[in-house]
Amino acid sequence: MDGAADVTAERREWLGLMAQALPGRVVALSEGLTAEFAWLRRPEIGTVMVRGRTAGTGAPFNLGEITVTRASVQLEVGPVGHGYVQGREKKAAERAALVDALMQTEQAGAVRAQVIAPLAVEAAEAARSRAAKAAATKVEFFTLVRGEDQ
Repeated sequence: MDGAADVTAERREWLGLMAQALPGRVVALSEGLTAEFAWLRRPEIGTVMVRGRTAGTGAPFNLGEITVTRASVQLEVGPVGHGYVQGREKKAAERAALVDALMQTEQAGAVRAQVIAPLAVEAAEAARSRAAKAAATKVEFFTLVRGEDQ
């Protein structure tokens, strides 16, 4: 991967963590982060269509709509940040946009430690929990060898 692709993938990861965070987590973790910014898009509530695939690989189909809130800001020092969160949390979308913008500045290390790293840990723990619940329902099938099969 080249440098630009690495940055894009990394940004996609932190935006995804904030978009999928539990309600209130982005706001709580980003408390204390401040920067002067101008609104490019004030927080707006809307819906997006969620698409699914049969068996995860089949033809796509429209699964349904979810409510999202989005916002965009531009820091005085230049970077633009976008925030999308599930639900109707205008403050969370604002904070996600601010975190995105700050992650593109020299403050990225501190912001990563304060906001992104805890969200990554929480997401990994949630994935482990889901996997454990799914594993508990796993059924093992076996076949006994019958005399006429030999």
